[in-house]
Amino acid sequence: MINWWQWLKHATSILTNSDSPRLDAELLLGQIVSTSRAHILAFGNNLLNDNQYKQLENLLERRLRGEPIAYIIGEWEFWSLPIRVSPDTIIPRPDTECLVEQALGLLLPIHAKVLDLGTGTGAITLALASERPSWQFTGVDNHPGAVELADINAARLGLNNVRFLCGSWFEPLQSQVTPRYSLIISNPPYVDANDPHLNNLGVCFEPKSALVADCNGIADLAAICCQASTYLQHKGWIILEHGWLQGKEVRTLLMKAGFIHIVTTHDYSNHERVTMGQWLS
Repeated sequence: MINWWQWLKHATSILTNSDSPRLDAELLLGQIVSTSRAHILAFGNNLLNDNQYKQLENLLERRLRGEPIAYIIGEWEFWSLPIRVSPDTIIPRPDTECLVEQALGLLLPIHAKVLDLGTGTGAITLALASERPSWQFTGVDNHPGAVELADINAARLGLNNVRFLCGSWFEPLQSQVTPRYSLIISNPPYVDANDPHLNNLGVCFEPKSALVADCNGIADLAAICCQASTYLQHKGWIILEHGWLQGKEVRTLLMKAGFIHIVTTHDYSNHERVTMGQWLS
């Protein structure tokens, strides 16, 4: 038998395809021994039993094949919240927290209604709901597995000011007496189908339907911009995540749709990533 520290050294040495081999190894070990990274570092002399060792080697083999660590452990952190993930959804990115920051900076009504299109794991909605308990949130996703996962995440976090619906963009709202929203927020698919980054290790494990859009990646953004005003209150806002070279196109889409106060902000790598605009009815 080997101890935790020995296994970490072994795993770190062979995870050459990872940008963070030590972190990956610690997360895998924590998954199997059901403890925190801090506990692992403090009690590294603890021994692995045979069953734990076999499980760890299986997880390590999956990571060596390029499977994202988030899918292997079934969870990822977003806005300091533990978010369950699965292959039905993309893994929440740090840059998507820029959407959350922009939304929190708006002066919305105290009981604002917020619509999150393409909610996936529910990460954006749940981050905002944790910060604004008086707001009411509706998340929509076209994949039943994603809606189920978002519901699970909301329940785990104890957030009851959210609901999730299954359908394509605004479609689930059309048969209802539609409330007018103070904010529509979305991180839709915006990657061109021919983008070589889709072949990168890790990304190739994520659902293409949540990444790729037609018309060089702009089709879903265009559909949202075109329909959003129907669902927004007077002085309501739209906030969209997009590709780092799509800022100008998204600004044009919002302008043609009649939005004002259009502005694009940058992500943590200083790339254009989030564009927002206001609707005056």
